[in-house]
Parts: sequence; structure tokens; C-alpha cells
Amino acid sequence: MEKKKHSNTDKGAAILFFLFSLLFFVLLARFIQLQVTGVADGQVLAVKAEEKYKQKRTIEAKRGTIFDRNGEVLAQDMPSYTVVAVLDPKMTTDPDHPRHVVDPEKTAKKLAPLLKMDVDEVKRILTKDAKQVEFGPNGRNISYELKEKIEALNLPGIGFIRDTKRFYPNGDFASYVIGYAQKEDKSEAAGKMGIEKSLDKYLREKDGYVSFAGDVSGFRLPNTKESIVPPDNGANVYLTIDQKIQTFLEDAMNDVEKQYKPKKIIAIVADPKTGKILAMATRPSFDPNKRNIQNYFNDAISYPYEPGSTMKIFTLAAAINEGVYNGNEQYRSGYYKVGRNIIRDHNKVGWGTITFNEGVQRSSNVAFSILVEEKLGEDRFLQYLHRFHFDRKTGIDLPGEAVGQIHYKYPIERVTTGFGQGTSVTPIQQIQAATAIANGGKMMKPFVIDRIVDPDTNKVIFKNEPEVVEQPITKETAQKVLDILETVVTSEKGTGRPYQIEGYRVAGKTGTAQIPSPNGGYLTGYQNYIFSFLGMAPKEDPRLIMYVAVQQPKLSYTETGAAPVSHIFTSVMKNSLQYLHIQPSSEQKTPKTKTKGIEVGSYIGRSTEEAVKELKEKQLVPVVIGNGQQIEDHLPISSDTVIAGERVMLKTNGKTVMPDVRGWSLRDVMKVAELLGLRPSIKGSGYVISQNIRPGALIKKGDYLIVELEEPEKWKERMEQEQKEAATKKNDGPVE
Repeated sequence: MEKKKHSNTDKGAAILFFLFSLLFFVLLARFIQLQVTGVADGQVLAVKAEEKYKQKRTIEAKRGTIFDRNGEVLAQDMPSYTVVAVLDPKMTTDPDHPRHVVDPEKTAKKLAPLLKMDVDEVKRILTKDAKQVEFGPNGRNISYELKEKIEALNLPGIGFIRDTKRFYPNGDFASYVIGYAQKEDKSEAAGKMGIEKSLDKYLREKDGYVSFAGDVSGFRLPNTKESIVPPDNGANVYLTIDQKIQTFLEDAMNDVEKQYKPKKIIAIVADPKTGKILAMATRPSFDPNKRNIQNYFNDAISYPYEPGSTMKIFTLAAAINEGVYNGNEQYRSGYYKVGRNIIRDHNKVGWGTITFNEGVQRSSNVAFSILVEEKLGEDRFLQYLHRFHFDRKTGIDLPGEAVGQIHYKYPIERVTTGFGQGTSVTPIQQIQAATAIANGGKMMKPFVIDRIVDPDTNKVIFKNEPEVVEQPITKETAQKVLDILETVVTSEKGTGRPYQIEGYRVAGKTGTAQIPSPNGGYLTGYQNYIFSFLGMAPKEDPRLIMYVAVQQPKLSYTETGAAPVSHIFTSVMKNSLQYLHIQPSSEQKTPKTKTKGIEVGSYIGRSTEEAVKELKEKQLVPVVIGNGQQIEDHLPISSDTVIAGERVMLKTNGKTVMPDVRGWSLRDVMKVAELLGLRPSIKGSGYVISQNIRPGALIKKGDYLIVELEEPEKWKERMEQEQKEAATKKNDGPVE
């Protein structure tokens, strides 16, 4: 019996020994396999170990900044913040110092006004069944200033996540040139329009990182090496756009948009000697910070249309260049037959028998029909259309350029092309062609990118140089065309009289283009035209060339289409010429206008009291900056010509303090910024409603001046409301 018991024990021990031996050999085999292959369940063990113990920290890179030609910021990365609310009570360990939202109703009442949200909506978010919540678009991309205001409320559970946003300090400003960049999810920003899109490969950044071996808490292990991949910042882009000239243009277009409510406005200012685009804007437009976009095309380069009589400039140039133009030769105005078709002058009856020079001044369609069909011939005229590159894109360095279409199949189309009807062109094509007139026959390629620079090394990656793309006419022809175009502006019979600028000789041509109807033919009605002007100044050596077109403005019956167009052209051209210190014409042929400018004197070194008194006598508005008794500097500068009621900034030798700029235009704000060396950051357009530096505060050169502007109508409503509230408070005083 006992022997049998020992036998069973030995047998059990043998089984256990066998099992443990088998397990040992299996583990040993697995160990050898792992050692040899380094792979388990299809995953490399070394990689998994590195993932567990290797710590990685991102080093943020910065998207490239876009500057104007003088180094003023037009687009840049700025720190931004997202507001978050912690709702989980477990986050609070000390009841005296809560770390979650304790009172949703109280928090909502204080937070909602700052986020410009409804109190009930904020309360609804704060009572969600969640550990942490955000507040949607209103709580994202908030500024540092707003973050400080929210922090000052000391609301338990309200915190912030730091991020970076693309910021456009001037708001609605050359928006279709600059475009915008936008973040997609958590990735870096990507360009969506304009320069931001076309140069995205240069502007785009790539984050770097530092990696090291660390423990589970994230601390670096001793005696280990770290690996650093530096961030690759995006390249900086310098445009040919001039912030001041662009500001002149934006302000003038805002005025016309408000007063005349047109369907479109297009304007371009260029340097005819180089092809540099100094300003470009369209309406409707948008603020790239808000991306309130109605039209996704840059009409200045993407909108081909029948240009109207501005096209006559190039027909005239062709006739002169071919030696077939005699300005003193007479013809019968009124109508002209082309086969079965009849072409009429714009007044339907003409002006009797007149010279061709007078025909140019009066913008006679008949005169240009004769030049095309009888003087030049249709084949030679077509050659000049090609020479002026109306058959191809300019190649401007902006995305989305379109090209017009030359309709030249039938005799009537060939003739009407000579005065800008039938054939379509883009505004930028007209600007390029006109550089030949203003630049001695040499036609310059337009461009907006001046250079691209590596921000870390300051090495120029790309540099644009002026390029002559064609010489369609001779220097002598160009001069003769300028001489005749000047009479369009100066002559009593000229259609360009509203475009006179006191002190400067202007050469140019008006245009009134018909708009094709969806039902065939053309739209009818007093306002259904595209009114335009293509002008150059000063005529004796044009330094600026400008094209303005206004489509279907709301005109009164006493106004012509020149009213909105000339408002933009004359104000922008005059301000730009003065800003560029281009001397007035020595032999000005334009008669003085009724509205005479006021010349600003020199007040540097003079007493503050004396300067203020003299400026008031000149019907100007002095703005004294500082508490000194003597003037150190001022804007506008001496010899500048301004209009009555304009503000003149006077910087004294005392402490420099911030003036109250609320209610001011952007132009006046920019005067203060330039005079005091401040770094302006503009939000919106219209008139100033808020400023980050309080009035009377001490300021120093380099400080940021952040102002918010509002549309004129909204600003007016706001002012009226504030006045009503002030009056109510006054009437509701304490009762005894």
C-alpha cells in the first residue's frame, strides 16, 4: 500500500518536472527569439521602449511675416488665447480656492459681455455634463488685452489655452492682395487667398522639437544626450504695396462706397517706371481677420470687362506711332456707318465738324472709328492690340489672373474695339499698357512681390527686378500722347475736367463702359455703366499711374459718373504725390479749383500757444501732444497742402502722452503713429471706437497702438446712443 503511494508521488513529481521543464524551454526560446529579432507581436521592442522613455517637446516655429515696401507689418503671427471652463468638481482640492466653475449663473453674467455672447447661451455651456468646455468662435483667438480683462474678474474655473493666430493689423486693407491664412484643426496655418496662398511654400513654418530620455514623470534621465531639431520659421515677404498710399485709397473708396453704394469699385496705383503696384483695392472687400468674404476673386486682375473710352488711349497711340494721326484734321462728328451698323457719339448728335484733337477731348466714338477703319486699317490696329498685350495675361505675381478677349471677327467688332466696346480687358492689363505711355514707350510688367527674406539669416531668397515686356511705341509717340491726354483734363471741352489737381499736371482719359445685359444687348438707364478714369501725373514726367472704375453707382440726376470716380482719383493721387515729395509742376496748366488747399507752415521751435493760434486762424484743427511749451515736430509737415478742418498733430518738448483718438479716421491715427513712432495695429474700418492706450497715458517710441474702427453709419448710431445715455444720466440725478 505504501509502495503504491510512493509510486504515485514519483509519477506526479515527474509530470510537474516535465511541465516546468517545458515552460522553461518555451520561455528560453521566446527570450532567444526576442533577443535575435527584437520584434514582439509585430512591433519593434526598441521603438516601444523609446516611446515609453523618450520625452519630446515641440519648439514652435513662426509663419513668415508680410511687410509693405517700407517694412510696415501687413500680416503676422500673434499670440492668441482660447477661453475654457473647468466644470469637473474633482479638480478642486481646496474649497477655499476652487478650480472649477462654482456658480454658473454669476460666471455667465460677468463673462458674457466680454465675449459678446448672450448670458443664457454662456450659462447653457457652463451647465453641460462635461469636464471642460469651450465657448465656440467667440471664445477663440481672443487678444491678450481681452484675456487680461477676463482674468481681472477672478472667475473660478475659467482658464486659457495659448495658441497662435494669423493677425492682419490693418483689417480691411489690400485684402485681395494679401489674402488670408487659416488653421485647419491643430495644424499650422495654410494660405487660402492672395499672397498668403501663392507664397505659402515660403511663408509656411515647420515646428522643431527637442527629445531626450526621461522617466515616467517627464524628467530627463541623468547622463543622457538630447536631440534638438530647430524650428524652421517661414520666410518674410516684402511687398511693393505702400501702406500710406494704400490707406489713402482705402479711405477714399470707403467714402464713395458709403455715399454712392456702387456694385463694384476697382482701383490700382502703380509706379510706371518700374511696374511696382503701390496700392490695389476693390469693393466689396473683406477683413481677413473675420473672413467676411462676399467675392472670392480679386477684380483688379480677375474681372475682364469692356473698358469703354479708356481704350482710346491705345488707339490714339497706335495712330500717332504709325504717322496717320493729324490732330488738326477735321471730320464730321455725330455718326459713322460700318456696313449696316451705325456708330454714334455719346451725345447721339455730335458737335458738328471738329478736329481730331477736339474729338479726343470730347471722347468722340466717331473719331476713333475713323482712326481704326480709315487711317490705321484693321490689320495694323490688331497688331497694336497684340503689342500692348491685350491678348495675354500680364503675369502679375498674384493668383487668379484672368485675361480679356479680343473680339475681332466682324467689321463692327474691329471698329468698336478702338473705343473700348465689344472686346474685354482686365484693369491690370490697362495699367500695364499705360506704363508704355508714361514711361517713354517702354511697357513694364506689373508686380507686387518685392523680395522674400530668410528671417534667421536675413538672406534674400528671391528679389523681383523691373522688367520691360515690350516697347509698343516710340518715346516720341508716348510724349505726344501725354500732351493730347493733358488737354482732355484741361480743355473746356474735355471730359476729364473733374480730374484736375491743383499744383500738378494730369494726363488721362475718362471711360463710360456699357454693361452687357443677360437678355442680350446692353443695360439701359442713367446709372447702368462702369465709369472709369486712367490717369498719370505729373504729366511732364509721370511718377504715378492710377486706374479707377466704379460700377453702377447710385447717382442723383444732377451728378455724372465722374463724381465718385474723381473723388477717389484726385484725393489719392494728390495725397500720394505729396507724400512721395514729388514737387508740384513748375508750369501748371490746370486752372485753380474752387476748393483751395491750405499750406501748413513750419512750427518746429515755435511756442505751442503761437502754433495753436495760427493753425486755428487757418481753419485747421491743432492736436497738441504733450505738455511742453515748444513744438518739436508736427504732421502734416511744412509746405504740405491740406483742406480746411484737417487735424495737424503737434508734438511738444514735454512728456509724450496719448491723445484721445476716438472718433478719428484711420488717416489721422496713422499721423499720430508716425509722429510718435508707435506701432499701429488696426481692427476694422471707418472711425475709431476704442484704443488700447488710454488718453493722457505716457507713451514711448515702439509702443503698440491698437485701435478698433467701426463703419461710419454704425459709429454715428453709437455716438447718438451714447449721447442719449449721457443725457438720461444727467436728468436722472439724485433727488432730495
